Amino acid sequence: MTDGDIGMQLLVKQLTWESDGVLSIGLVDPDGADLPTWAPGAHIDLTLRSSIVRQYSLCGDPSDRRSYRVAVLREQAALGGSEFVHEGLRPGHRLDVAGPRNNFTLLPARRYVFIAGGIGITPILPMIKAVHARGADWTLYYGGRRRASMAFLDELASYGHHVKVLPEDEVGLVDLGGAIGAPVEGTAVYCCGPEGLLGAVEAHMGSWPDGALQVERFKAKVRESPVGGDVGFEVTCARSGVVVRVPPDRSVLECLEQAGVTVPSSCRDGICGTCETKVLAGVPDHRDSLLSAAEQAAGLSMMVCVSRATSDTLELDL
Repeated sequence: MTDGDIGMQLLVKQLTWESDGVLSIGLVDPDGADLPTWAPGAHIDLTLRSSIVRQYSLCGDPSDRRSYRVAVLREQAALGGSEFVHEGLRPGHRLDVAGPRNNFTLLPARRYVFIAGGIGITPILPMIKAVHARGADWTLYYGGRRRASMAFLDELASYGHHVKVLPEDEVGLVDLGGAIGAPVEGTAVYCCGPEGLLGAVEAHMGSWPDGALQVERFKAKVRESPVGGDVGFEVTCARSGVVVRVPPDRSVLECLEQAGVTVPSSCRDGICGTCETKVLAGVPDHRDSLLSAAEQAAGLSMMVCVSRATSDTLELDL
């Protein structure tokens, strides 16, 4: 089996404290079967309680077919997901799992710079394992509020000088100028963490070639409302023949679902990529936090959970 929308129920085998406030979950098949394959950067969806679905990066070893590992930060303003994991989840519980999916693919490069902030270390762990194994030139800059809150430090210590641990209360914020520097051909920069860090890295790399920076967001970008407000538009489903009107106060996904058109979805916030749909005609108004600027400009696909249209009509491959 490979990456995709694979639904399964997995057993919580173990829970491990990785730092203050970060708990990792070890998941296995209840019957001991192999799990779907995955590559660095992949995530899975966990259904927590009856209706809470959250995406978590796989941070274990892709060569281990018998178990998955994810890590969950205890968030003070959480909406129930992290609270359930930290307070209610126990070994022996079973969770509905979907995936794995990968929107943060590790691409070939001559040199890698990894920048992680806090829990953003999770998708980076299997990436550095992979590039280190093949002898690539790489450095990780890992920032956090304080050393005790930074997960997986013991695991990272084995990489020696490749890893720069930068607790904010000891050294301040990550020096992006020193970490990234000027554009260098063949260099790929991977960043995951809080929005402030991602925005700063994106701004710093404005002069770099398209594709040199790859980011993964755990939360959607904050976007300004359109000057004229949202307007309605029409969506035609090419394969089913269904036509829906999308009013200003509803999403494309909601209108399609009401019309009986099934579109796989998960986050409904434009960050997981589950609902990505091919655009056959019309001009999307991209509001996701996943597609690159070049991908959005091309307009070949859209996230129907959040994106809209700047044209009067859209034709989708549904």
